[in-house]
Amino acid sequence: MATYAIGDIQGCFGPFQQLLREIDFQPGRDTLWLTGDLVNRGPASLEVLRWVFRHQDCVEMVLGNHDLHLLAVAEGFGKVHADDTLLDILNAADGKLLLDWLRCQPLMIATEGAAMVHAGLLPDWSIGKAMRLAAEVEAELSGPHHRAFLSRLYGNKPVRWSEDLKGMDRLRLVVNAMTRMRMVTRDGEIDLAFKGEREDAPPNLVPWFEAAHRKSEGTPIVCGHWSALGLMLSEDVWAIDTGCLWGGSLTALRLEDRQPFSLPCLAERAIA
Repeated sequence: MATYAIGDIQGCFGPFQQLLREIDFQPGRDTLWLTGDLVNRGPASLEVLRWVFRHQDCVEMVLGNHDLHLLAVAEGFGKVHADDTLLDILNAADGKLLLDWLRCQPLMIATEGAAMVHAGLLPDWSIGKAMRLAAEVEAELSGPHHRAFLSRLYGNKPVRWSEDLKGMDRLRLVVNAMTRMRMVTRDGEIDLAFKGEREDAPPNLVPWFEAAHRKSEGTPIVCGHWSALGLMLSEDVWAIDTGCLWGGSLTALRLEDRQPFSLPCLAERAIA
């Protein structure tokens, strides 16, 4: 009996299934954690969603930015990009069933031993605080006013956390931090522009997990999103997006002993 976390799949169903075979994942015996971004840019997002939906009893997942993008596009909001690969889901007979299930998935999970979020946590947030903020977003997304929430989801402001934030500004900042962030400024503002390798970052930015006085220190956080970072297993941050979509690898991490298993991938990014 083991728990395996797998980094961003992004519609790469073939490598996902091959990796499950290589780690001998057994539904009913083992548990799977998925770091979000199940869909988009890869060739088989519908197959990924269907597999996870069928195996939801043994899967824990969090939403990523591409998953939220799919939900917004399905409701008529957001710009559809040339390299999006979402039409199979939107046109599928079971598409609404899958989308209704997807929007009820959490933004963050936490157990006694570890937490998981797609991108990261702002330095001002403890694990408990972040879970409470995630729950605020989850209530909107799974509730009767989810369309209004999705219609105002896109945007890069505000950039700094404050307890005084209300309404959509508060919710949007939580979503942006947990699903889009890689870097913060040295005084704690979120940065959404930088996407490269950490050594190429400008001097005013630090990775979110290296921010001074980070209140989530001490609890291992499983995350994905930053493929240019690659596999990083520090004491309390386990980053496992290793860029399968781009010809890197798909990585599973056995949480009990932090043993990684990586499967080399051919680039599966859709060509526009």
